[in-house]
Amino acid sequence: MIRRQKATRYSIRTETSHGPLEVVDVPAAVAACREKWFNQTLVRVNDSVVRLGIVRGEFHWHQHEHDDEFFFVLEGRLLIDLENRTIELGPGQGAVVPKGIMHRPRACRKTVMLMVETSKIEPEGVRRRHRRKRAVRKTGRG
Repeated sequence: MIRRQKATRYSIRTETSHGPLEVVDVPAAVAACREKWFNQTLVRVNDSVVRLGIVRGEFHWHQHEHDDEFFFVLEGRLLIDLENRTIELGPGQGAVVPKGIMHRPRACRKTVMLMVETSKIEPEGVRRRHRRKRAVRKTGRG
């Protein structure tokens, strides 16, 4: 019997939760979160935003056609699947996924991260069906 993994529901809030000179209390936000995949825009800095992600499960394969995306893990472990490899980030580690790169963030356990990206980025990206490259079998047909 093949079991399909239950789809993760996302709670993505793009409105800015804090203004200039307001204290951002990440531990309080983490303690209040009851969702498996939560993304909140915390602040705007010039033409960029800082988002808080509290995640468990996997996001869909997607890309951001015009914007880079920076992930920085505060606690837990974040895996970022790419077409040909997986980046693994632990607390205190970060990585940039360049624009146009197909990727899928996932976390086996609760993970807290910050994301820095332009304010115009669509947090869900452009969804694409993803197929890992398979070896092409030659049939000998012309």
